[in-house]
Amino acid sequence: MSTSTPADMTAPDRESVIASLTAPDGPFELVNDTDVRGQPIRRYATGPATLREVLITTREHGEATYLVFDDERISYREHFTRVARLAHWLRSQGVGKGDRVAIGMRNYPEWVIGFFACQAVGAVAVLLNAWWTGAELVYGLTDSGSRLAIIDDERYARLEPLLSAIPDVRLLITRDPERRYDVTAWDDALAEFAAETELPNADVQPDDHATIMYTSGTTGVPKGALHTHRNHATNIRNSMLAGAVAAALAPPAVDQASPPQPSSLQTFPFFHIGGVSGLYVSAISGSKLVLMYRWDVDQAFDLISREQIRSWSGVPTVVRQLLEHPRAAGGELDSLAGIASGGAPVPEDLINRVGDLFKARVSPGNGYGATETTSAIITNGGADYLARPNSVGRPTVTTEVRIVDDAGQDCAESAIGEIWLRGPNIFVGYWGRPEETAASFSDGWFRTGDLGYRDAEGFYYVVDRKKDVIIRGGENVYCAEVEGVLHHHPDIADVALIGLPHRSLGEEVAAVIEPKAGASLSEADVQAWVAERLARFNVPTRVFFISEPLPRTATGKVLKRELKERYANAG
Repeated sequence: MSTSTPADMTAPDRESVIASLTAPDGPFELVNDTDVRGQPIRRYATGPATLREVLITTREHGEATYLVFDDERISYREHFTRVARLAHWLRSQGVGKGDRVAIGMRNYPEWVIGFFACQAVGAVAVLLNAWWTGAELVYGLTDSGSRLAIIDDERYARLEPLLSAIPDVRLLITRDPERRYDVTAWDDALAEFAAETELPNADVQPDDHATIMYTSGTTGVPKGALHTHRNHATNIRNSMLAGAVAAALAPPAVDQASPPQPSSLQTFPFFHIGGVSGLYVSAISGSKLVLMYRWDVDQAFDLISREQIRSWSGVPTVVRQLLEHPRAAGGELDSLAGIASGGAPVPEDLINRVGDLFKARVSPGNGYGATETTSAIITNGGADYLARPNSVGRPTVTTEVRIVDDAGQDCAESAIGEIWLRGPNIFVGYWGRPEETAASFSDGWFRTGDLGYRDAEGFYYVVDRKKDVIIRGGENVYCAEVEGVLHHHPDIADVALIGLPHRSLGEEVAAVIEPKAGASLSEADVQAWVAERLARFNVPTRVFFISEPLPRTATGKVLKRELKERYANAG
């Protein structure tokens, strides 16, 4: 097959490809509709509309490998069978449509099976943060009203002293081979329905509730974000459309008699929207999903090489560890075709690192979104991303975006305002918190709390969280901008900007910096670096050096509230 475009043919552009794919009778046809709030939305006319339907489509992949964990390899056929057996067991426990079933464990294969079993019977999967303490797990179980919890032995050990606080929650335990705990065991539950290979009947509709995912809690008590099947199905179709567009724009490839199975390495925890997205996007595409007990950079190299991983994504700190490791230049990453980062702001230098290391052979990717938006809904990738590493990209075809000022009016081009979003991927609201849900919406638009702007070419940029902007003597200091400049410093490993109280200025700019090993860095060095690149009011007046990593959530966000408390009274 030729690898060049014939002289009499014009290479397609992104807009024309999208128009063709989303046109009437196209594979991603779009139709106008209304959502649960009565607001106009654009949705996909075709494709699985529920996660139960997604599960059913996976049967087409047969004996292809779906899940890999250590020496365990589970095919799509075996995965479906185990889901069916667990779904029947859930039914035997009285679990039905709308009932909450919590999942709390590491990224084990049982997490995936438990998740799809919930979707198969119409239950709402409550995704518990595996980093939580016992008390926090109890909070999630009671706040969600879960009637059953599927947990591993580590989570049970944390809960055991507090079982009296959850007397009505039935527990199912996995990864307890020595049967240390007197709780229903995973293997026993599946063995009870060993004859079942089909799903139990269930009426699951697109606007039924599918998941409750707890926000990171960086500013207070975690809130349960409630999602529907339509939210997740839209996320899947957005991802598939992005893949179809990329394939259409790519140079023609040499024919392969048997192309390799798509594959990815899962480093996001499944309780994070990035993690659960990887779970079901892999499933519908027939990909091999390789799991890890915990992040370990050397094991990641081993797995990428052994399993010939094609795509990988992670929070920026994890991506940096892989790309800056001495093994990165040794050929062990040659199978990679795509690296994406998200969950926290991605420094520009990290994207440049992808471009330099792989010489444009690997496509970098990024996206803007949140738990409430059911993953990324503004995305950037490939050449566009390398050309605009500070941009989060352009909206998905189902997403509407507004940049709004404090008066609720649309901002002019390139003017900074709050990002408002609307579309079929926006969550329903916060579980059991009607007032907080109402405060998050304005006339059907979700108010993200993030500040950003749109350029003349339609690319969007995120500059800060609205609540994190430092107002220094009347000037707005956008933390992400200053942090991006400091990330380029050759002696800085990590940095976070915070605002500290100041008697005359209101707030002063403080930088908390983790220097690279062996680096010699002073406050004056940091200040001079910023002063050479940004307006003077952005220069930190306080600089704190730390030897340990910055405190972060499980999804990579810096716990700035903790830093502010730590340094509020520092001399």
